[in-house]
Amino acid sequence: MKAAVFHELGKPLVIENVAKPQAGPGEIVLKVHYCGVCGSDLHATHPGVFVVPDGTILGHEFAGEIVESGAPGWKVGEMATALPNNACEECRNLGLGECKDNLGILCPKNTLTGFHPSAQGAYAQYVKFSAKEALRLPSAVKSREGATVEPLAVGLHAVNRGKVTMGERVLIMGGGPIGLAVTVFSKLAGARAVIVSEYAAARREAAGALGATAVIDPGKEDVGESFAKKAGGPPDIIFECVGVPGMIQKCVDLSRPFGRMVVVGVCMVEDKMVPMSAIFKEVNIQFILGYGRPDWRLVLDLLEAGRVDPRPMITDVVTLEELPAAFEALRKPSTQIKVLVRPNE
Repeated sequence: MKAAVFHELGKPLVIENVAKPQAGPGEIVLKVHYCGVCGSDLHATHPGVFVVPDGTILGHEFAGEIVESGAPGWKVGEMATALPNNACEECRNLGLGECKDNLGILCPKNTLTGFHPSAQGAYAQYVKFSAKEALRLPSAVKSREGATVEPLAVGLHAVNRGKVTMGERVLIMGGGPIGLAVTVFSKLAGARAVIVSEYAAARREAAGALGATAVIDPGKEDVGESFAKKAGGPPDIIFECVGVPGMIQKCVDLSRPFGRMVVVGVCMVEDKMVPMSAIFKEVNIQFILGYGRPDWRLVLDLLEAGRVDPRPMITDVVTLEELPAAFEALRKPSTQIKVLVRPNE
């Protein structure tokens, strides 16, 4: 099969012919219809605290058709997606196929699909995963939307951990796919004001389409003053969805006394802040990573019911051959938000 393979920092992904995965006991092989390009994929192929090994096939936001099943109850032809978790050897030897401590993505021994050659990802025509992590796509959810379940689940998990409640004022720093997912679920949670601060015009426009009550261009407006004017007061909760040095401190500065912050953005380098500025306000700061299986199930239910529509965030669909160039272009995005690859096109 064909796949886009990472080999070296500073070099684009390489389209290669590699062995097609085969389903062992309890495993599923999926023909990949769509796979999203995630910011974590870009981080993992850039100098920093974590770089994937040579020979890794990235890609953990995928959906498609089952072509081989070694798992009872899973049939060829069914449409599916899967959490990117892969149980460690200890848990596999126990016959569990998933984390015995129910830590999921938080387990330090977990190997994530698309981040190591031992768990190759879906920038390929086919991908293999444990049936323990699989989820069927409802008939109303097409594989294109199914490939957005993963980033949507991140946003849902962040909103749940932030305990957004009806009537609150929400500020979202960053209008990339995760910031937009937070927008969707903050609105569903009943927030009275959901305001996205974002430099890129295309992302501000998408934020409005996905439920933001207002947007802020931080290049032209003071974020704190503009938010207070548009929302009728300071933010009750701020979501940091950018992941660059200085953003945590910026959010602390924007917070009200007893305010809440959720750090969703992935900063891969050392950062610093002034703790006293948060202490003086007794700011509650929550860091989050990923999601759990219930988040994925709820996202699928909401997609099926038509209460969540991710299409405004999908801006580009590319072939596998076009992926290396599209991947590198995302390091300095212009109009792109969520890029999907169709490996079998």
